[in-house]
Amino acid sequence: MKVYTYSEARQRLASLLEQSRHEGQVQIRRRDGQLFVVRPAAGAGSPLDVPGVRTHLRRGELAALLQESRKTGYRFWSTRRRQSAPSVKRK
Repeated sequence: MKVYTYSEARQRLASLLEQSRHEGQVQIRRRDGQLFVVRPAAGAGSPLDVPGVRTHLRRGELAALLQESRKTGYRFWSTRRRQSAPSVKRK
C-alpha cells in the first residue's frame, strides 16, 4: 500500500482517489507523523438489484404457475404444504 505525504496527496488528489478505488485504500502521513487512511465508501445499491435466475421455462409458463398457485392456495416454492381447513359435515 502506498503512503503519501500530505503535500503529495494534495497535489495528486485525483490519482490518489483512483488508486484507493483500485487497491482498497491509501495512506496519508502528516509531517507530525499522524497517519490517515483514504478508502472508497461502500456503494449504496438497491436491495432489489439482484442477478437474474435461469429457469428454462417457456414463455408464459411462469405466469401460468403463479395463476395456478393463487387459485389453489398452494405455494409451490414453500417446503411444506398449507394445511387445509377441516371439512364441515352438514346434516
